[in-house]
Amino acid sequence: MRPIIFSNMDFSHSSLFGYIEDLQELTIIERPVRRSLKTPEEIERLTVDEELSDIERAVYLLSYGQDIQGTSVVANLPVLMRQNPAETLRRVLPKIREVLHVAGVEMQLTAAVSFLTVLQEESVSIHTYSHSFLHIILQNLEHRDAGVSNAWLETLLAVIEALPKETVRHEILNPLVSKAQLSQTLQSRLVSCKIMGKVANKFEAHIIKREVLPLVKSLCQDVEYEVRTCMCRQLEHVARGIGTELTKTVVLPELVELARDEGSSVRLAAFETLVTLLDMFDADDRSQTVLPLVKSFCEKSFKADESILVSLSFHLGKLCNGLYGIFTPEQHLRFLEFYKKLSTLGLQQENGHNDNQLHLQTLEQEKKYISVRKNCAYNFPAMIVFVDPKNFHLELYSIFFCLCHDPEVPVRYTMAISFFEVAKLLNSDVYRIHKELVTLLQDESLEVLDALVGHLPEILELMTNGGENNGSESKLLSIPDLIPALTTAEQRAASSLKWRTHEKLLQKYACLPHIISSDQIYYRFLHRMLTIILTNNVLPVQKAAARTLCVYLRYNRKQEQRHEVIQKLIEQLGQGKSYWNRLRFLDTCEFIMELFSKSFFCKYFFLPVLELTHDPVANVRMKLCCLLPKVKSTLKIPTDKHLLQQLELCIRKLLCQEKDKDVLTIVKRTVLELDRMEISVDAFQKRFYENDLLDQETERQEHLLLEMMYFIKKEKQKNEGRPANINDKMFEKKRRDSKTSSVLTKSINLSISGSSSGTSAGKEEKKSKLVRSQSFSTQVLHPKYSNIDKCPNKSSATGYTSSVPGMGKSCMLSFSDDSFRTHSAGNSGNAAFPSSCSRNLFNSADQKSNGNKESQSRKMSM
Repeated sequence: MRPIIFSNMDFSHSSLFGYIEDLQELTIIERPVRRSLKTPEEIERLTVDEELSDIERAVYLLSYGQDIQGTSVVANLPVLMRQNPAETLRRVLPKIREVLHVAGVEMQLTAAVSFLTVLQEESVSIHTYSHSFLHIILQNLEHRDAGVSNAWLETLLAVIEALPKETVRHEILNPLVSKAQLSQTLQSRLVSCKIMGKVANKFEAHIIKREVLPLVKSLCQDVEYEVRTCMCRQLEHVARGIGTELTKTVVLPELVELARDEGSSVRLAAFETLVTLLDMFDADDRSQTVLPLVKSFCEKSFKADESILVSLSFHLGKLCNGLYGIFTPEQHLRFLEFYKKLSTLGLQQENGHNDNQLHLQTLEQEKKYISVRKNCAYNFPAMIVFVDPKNFHLELYSIFFCLCHDPEVPVRYTMAISFFEVAKLLNSDVYRIHKELVTLLQDESLEVLDALVGHLPEILELMTNGGENNGSESKLLSIPDLIPALTTAEQRAASSLKWRTHEKLLQKYACLPHIISSDQIYYRFLHRMLTIILTNNVLPVQKAAARTLCVYLRYNRKQEQRHEVIQKLIEQLGQGKSYWNRLRFLDTCEFIMELFSKSFFCKYFFLPVLELTHDPVANVRMKLCCLLPKVKSTLKIPTDKHLLQQLELCIRKLLCQEKDKDVLTIVKRTVLELDRMEISVDAFQKRFYENDLLDQETERQEHLLLEMMYFIKKEKQKNEGRPANINDKMFEKKRRDSKTSSVLTKSINLSISGSSSGTSAGKEEKKSKLVRSQSFSTQVLHPKYSNIDKCPNKSSATGYTSSVPGMGKSCMLSFSDDSFRTHSAGNSGNAAFPSSCSRNLFNSADQKSNGNKESQSRKMSM
């Protein structure tokens, strides 16, 4: 549309009058549109009485309605069959049969789909279906429109599978003899070919030999090449039905003759059928009959018959492995060279042609050559098996390099899909394709990257753990360019509009803790995930980044880095200015509850989550209320009694102070759900047994990661001759403290049974608690949540620890000390300790006097 230039417009009286005439012409143009609306008489003819039943309305519309109304009834036939099958078969189906004789293409296609739907839904028995619907299908099978005929044929082929043998024999096979004669139309004979292939799997071999094979031979020698091509493609089904012996004596000679047919499409169909039937031929047939035919196909494909080139490249892998046992060394080498030639087809510039010839060649053959190279990429894993993976570097690496660097995206896309299969086949030699992995990760097409990412975790695991360099210290040395390639791939996906590829990539990057070191993840990927959560605008991408970030945090081995990330999550997400960030904080907390132990969540994230009950945005409070049942499930009593009190206080405030109706509704529903929940205790219980075991195993792994990193660091410092720093000394004290706690468990059992070792156990507990408080004081958190580590001490200072003189705190240590649970989770004897301890603890508490309680509680407080 040209722009209107006001400077050239004339606003005189005559010009304005001309503009008004133009507007009047526009109104005249619109008048026929208004006249084309339905008149009252037409609306009356289209109106149906609302009191009619569904069956009566369908009969009325088929009898007196317009075509579009009749098509609607036919489309609604499956619904009528479900509601009232008897009346539909008696009244509606005969009307549909009458209408289909004069119906248009749209109603015919709709009827074919509806009949197939009725069969699939099994609204009536197969006997009733064949009696009522089969004749209508056969009548419309030879419709003059090819699309309608194919639609009815697909319905018939599906019906043949469900019909009994006798019905197929009398209703379909016997009339097929006359339909397959040369006197019938081309469409009729094509339909007969397809029915023949379906019927061949329905009967026994002797019936097929007597009644089907004569028709098959006749159609294979038809005068029309379309019929010969169609029948040739059905020979596979015929061969599966008649067995190996008849296939060798009947089907194979027909295929040999069709392979020499004058029609290129017939020869192509014969070649593809030969490849699919290779497993049914013995070694003699393969060497004497099939192999010469294949050799002639390969020779003609580059000369006179290029139509078979694409099909040959697609089936070459299956062909080479199917004929592998009969190849001589020369033939083996020849087929390998033929594959190499196909893999680079169209990439070399031919000399001796002028520019016009090259241009025409490019226009006509470019797509064909791309398809050939794409098929070669598809067959590359099969060719590795053909040459043996040990010979990959000498025989196929150059072709692998060319296909991974092919100028066309479909070829590289296919290589990216098959890359995992190639890596599995190479096994210990997988290190030879490291460079190609980096190349595909940095590919300019996101389609290639998306195809590679599908199996990226498996590929990276094979790359880093397979081959000669399988040590943990040489993981990065095996693929030096891996980390830059991964970061580049993520940045390219982030800058594109294909957010699904970006989401998929972030999900797969969760495998990196098993591939590269914790420091590399921390400096190259972890902060990037946090940036994506804060800046990206696509919710699935943000959630994928949040979960991957939690996985990185889960396997991080340095306590300082962990605390830094936790502090950033609380400050930048949980206390972020944008409510969107606070919502993502709740999503992140949900992932943390899934991946970490209960004690980890309660220690760092429980109170920051509860603070969002005062959030000014209703959506945040609403999401928090939905999350509260999961939050409550992380608590353990009596260790987390103070956190349970905080949770109950927040819920009371929401019930009393909430003004938003939607939030208040969710709060009330959440309160009912929370009341029905049972909180697990520190001691094992039958109903929580499996969950407690999983949680303790998770917690044990968390502490084990930290201990492994500590010992590795200590070993390095010993080798370098450097003294340990303060944090390492504190960690060593904490580790010794965990050993002390395991000794205390034995003394607790003895003291409960009546020994006098309670006082010494209390002193040991005070020492261990002092050491533990000093070690925690070196770990810096946000000042607002610096009291998180002190919470278990406050709970132990309540009535739970002072109930047993001299024993309360030492027993409480076994519940609250993380290091003790780390060692006790793997020991079946220690695993049963908390339940017996807590039971004896409270039983003995009832037997003591009040004076002893008060005196002992004063000693404990001091």
